Amino acid sequence: MAASLAVSLGGLRLKNPVICASGEHVISESGVRAALRAGAAVIVAKSTNESQAARAQLAQTDYAAFDRAWTRQAWQGGAEANVLCRSGLQPRGAEEWLDAVAALDREAREADAYVAASLILADLDHAVRLARHAESAGVRLLEFNVGTPYGDEAKHGGVATERSVERLRAQVAAVCSAVRIPVWVKLTGQSENVALLAAAAREGGAAAVIMIGRFLGLLPDLETQAPVLGTNLGYGGPWALPLTCYWLARTRRALGPGFPLIGTNGARSGADAARMLLAGASAVEYCSAIMTDGFEVLTRAIVDLEDYVARKGGTAQELIGRAADQVAGYETLAARDGYWRGFVPPETLAPS
Repeated sequence: MAASLAVSLGGLRLKNPVICASGEHVISESGVRAALRAGAAVIVAKSTNESQAARAQLAQTDYAAFDRAWTRQAWQGGAEANVLCRSGLQPRGAEEWLDAVAALDREAREADAYVAASLILADLDHAVRLARHAESAGVRLLEFNVGTPYGDEAKHGGVATERSVERLRAQVAAVCSAVRIPVWVKLTGQSENVALLAAAAREGGAAAVIMIGRFLGLLPDLETQAPVLGTNLGYGGPWALPLTCYWLARTRRALGPGFPLIGTNGARSGADAARMLLAGASAVEYCSAIMTDGFEVLTRAIVDLEDYVARKGGTAQELIGRAADQVAGYETLAARDGYWRGFVPPETLAPS
């Protein structure tokens, strides 16, 4: 018998914890349908908002993958690479795209899945209006992204990177009170305390939070001595997995196991999904790996996670938080005098 991958996420039951995150790979109906065929339980369609400047930014996007030595790689097949990019929003009008997402979500019912709409914060009044439009069109699930990495770079104000607990609480409350469908709030990782942002989102009415959004980075090119791709960039890759797991576990400890968390940034495989579940996530988003290696990433993640759950016994639901709940305080660890000596160069231990 196949292992059970079904998970409960607030009031929703998901057939598995694998989510296709918003990005250029789901900017079209055909991309969303490909993610549905790949088996994802939720597909978060490409984000939109009211800002024409944010939509125009799509024409100025660029993408690059690098290995551990910061040598540029071919984009295709770069799932294990460090990814640097700048992005833009869905180029179609917001209402038109939300109507299309609603139609796709009706198709998703046949696959026991959801297609969620994604709104990126620019102007709050417009976000509320668009959330209502999405619900009236028939969308069953909404992502409210207040943590895009590009807010500081978007001088036109078309997207926001919210770090203020007070503002975030008010923003989430405004959107959540305007609709009856579940709202998942996506948070930035560019914060000294993501758990506090998660608490504010919960207080505002969020059904779940997604953490942690990508960081901004800069990579100088040694030959041209100019910034790679010409500017500051969103930065993601496998390196982020321990950071995401840290904030998942810390937030679970702060808010308790009853509030659903969704992991994003760093997942490339089914094993990574298991790691995030163990750290406290109820579900896991995939984005960059799909863009570099295709929608098969989702299928492989589901199969590999199913194999892992079967091997360890139990269900995917039972994995959630198992490692997070065992995090020990430093003061509780056994003393091992001199143990550090095995981790330094020989010269460090030479007689003075």
